[in-house]
Amino acid sequence: MALEASVIASLAEYLENAELNAQAVPQISLKYPGIDMDDAYAIQHEIRRRKESRGHKIIGMKAGLTSRAKMKQVGVDSPSYGFLADYFAVDDGAAVEIKKLVHPRVEPEIAFVLKRELIGAGCHIASVLAAIDFVVPAMEIIDSRYENFKFDMPSVVADNSSSSRFVLGGRSKLVEDLDLRTLGIVLEKNGVPFSFGAGAAVLGHPAAAVAMVVNLLAKRGEGLPAGTLILTGGITEAVSVAAGDHVQLRTQNLGSVNVRFV
Repeated sequence: MALEASVIASLAEYLENAELNAQAVPQISLKYPGIDMDDAYAIQHEIRRRKESRGHKIIGMKAGLTSRAKMKQVGVDSPSYGFLADYFAVDDGAAVEIKKLVHPRVEPEIAFVLKRELIGAGCHIASVLAAIDFVVPAMEIIDSRYENFKFDMPSVVADNSSSSRFVLGGRSKLVEDLDLRTLGIVLEKNGVPFSFGAGAAVLGHPAAAVAMVVNLLAKRGEGLPAGTLILTGGITEAVSVAAGDHVQLRTQNLGSVNVRFV
């Protein structure tokens, strides 16, 4: 569709305000039915620019919609990426205020921190594995700003792929000490197991999700700098949460991660 720059800026303001005010809004494709993925990423990057202009730092990236369970849950058929701003970070075991979010859900993830830059087209699993400094368990708190958590692919990408908050575990390991494909997880809500999975649910291998992000960023002449944190995508479907809930992720060989909602 190739939206005009003024429309890109207006939609970025619209979606960022929905995030900051914790207000559900209609998905943007209802007003702009011809919006395409280039438009969507342009809006997302404009939201990123707005945050950086106010002094926020972008501390990482996320791969979104990288498991079949997650794609089925939200009704889309391909992965995406989003950015992680500094204020998205939540300490392990800390409380998140529900009133600051629209309709949050928690999903289990495997996170990487890079020791070297990944940039350029043609990125693959091997290049990602060689660039990983260490691996940590993570939970992402996703929060689509769209009414009823309903959206199409361009709309969700424009909304920063539903990025909101994330929690990292305190235990890390070198990538060579783990089999990321078979790394098992259990996600518990209020002490009751909600879902089970393993790293292979993420595009067959979590590193494949990172390669996908690098190749998508290459289209914009961007990459992932050394030191970047990257969430590799939900291993299972996300669990919805409300005030009073406690969610814990238990990860094979990597310990646990906890978050509370108040």
